Amino acid sequence: MSFSSIDFPVKVDLNACIADKGCTVCIDACPLDVLVIDPATGKASMKYDECWYCLPCEKDCPTQAIRVDIPYLLR
Repeated sequence: MSFSSIDFPVKVDLNACIADKGCTVCIDACPLDVLVIDPATGKASMKYDECWYCLPCEKDCPTQAIRVDIPYLLR
């Protein structure tokens, strides 16, 4: 039996993310503090899935590296 990894609603384009260059806009914008810098990559990532789909991380990202996938039932 194969298990898939958790599919978090916040997707980070690692090629576009500039957190490794000091940017913390998405992390600062998140009211729930679910975004952190991944020590392995130096890029933004979700530490747990408690996203409210409020979108400031996506809207404020200067490189459009953040995409929030809103579940169908919440649209």
